[in-house]
Amino acid sequence: MKIVVQRVSQASVEINSEIVSEINAGLLILAGFENSDDFTDIEWICKKIVNLRIFPDNDDVMNLSVKEINGEILVVSQFTLHASTKKGNRPSYIEAAKPDIAIPLYNKFIDVLQQNFDNEIKTGQFGANMKVSLINDGPVTIIIDSKNRV
Repeated sequence: MKIVVQRVSQASVEINSEIVSEINAGLLILAGFENSDDFTDIEWICKKIVNLRIFPDNDDVMNLSVKEINGEILVVSQFTLHASTKKGNRPSYIEAAKPDIAIPLYNKFIDVLQQNFDNEIKTGQFGANMKVSLINDGPVTIIIDSKNRV
């Protein structure tokens, strides 16, 4: 499982010219799933997300988590995180899980993330053509891969 965590002052998802989800200060999470992902990947990454200390404290040091600032989280599915560009110029998505595997993983990811977080988790729509808008605060962008835990 690969995710991109972006610290945002605001973010939103638009589908068919309609805003379906939006948040203020918090995290925009782009989440990509692969065939070998399982519950242990989800559980590890969810704990990492809610406890990641990337928000400034009173001394302007990144020392607070999204939980500690009472922030919000918006999750958007993104299979392109598993793109391979080793050969040619057209990315290959062979490592990305197909919908029959990815959708249950995505839903479980949302459920486990919600269990670890007090505020409502906002989402895009799996498989939809989404327009994602954000104001990256910092900018702070972090890539986390559950297969590289050590």
